[in-house]
Amino acid sequence: MQGDQKAQSALYKLCYPILMRIGWRYETEDGMAAEYVNIAFLKIIQNLSKYAESVPFEAWIRRIMINCVIDEFRKNKKYKDLIVRNETGVFTDNDYSVDVNEADQLLSTEDIHKLLKLLPEATAKVFNLFVFDEYTHKEISQLLGISEGTSKWHVSHARQELKKHLVNMLNLQKKMVKDERIP
Repeated sequence: MQGDQKAQSALYKLCYPILMRIGWRYETEDGMAAEYVNIAFLKIIQNLSKYAESVPFEAWIRRIMINCVIDEFRKNKKYKDLIVRNETGVFTDNDYSVDVNEADQLLSTEDIHKLLKLLPEATAKVFNLFVFDEYTHKEISQLLGISEGTSKWHVSHARQELKKHLVNMLNLQKKMVKDERIP
């Protein structure tokens, strides 16, 4: 398959949506997510002969993609830690509590993706590995070269930040709906 461009192209089209969903979870910039997909796909092609059919193909390519993201994170960690994110235009109302059913009705998958992108990069990576990819804190600490306590802190911090952003987003949506009803 390494020399068959049509087969590689067909495999790329099959793998792309699966790999890109993972890329979007870990990277705030679409261009970087696509770059990770390309790096992972190259590794998939190069290691196709090592694929063991006892493992589902999708699980195998997902693992390769996650490992690519982790590798790139390690390479770029010292530079990306210098970047500080700013948030503007956040509507707050401290008297409002989040109702999970209301949040489920008002938020789309895109909204949730936007919330995840508000997290600091290191926190988002640890949170994604723990929540979505079901790594343990011990595994995360080994993968990212951090302590288990730091991994736990990132997950806790992510939950706090997501809750805060969720309340702000729901308050803003609720305010917009209320403003639309006023004649």
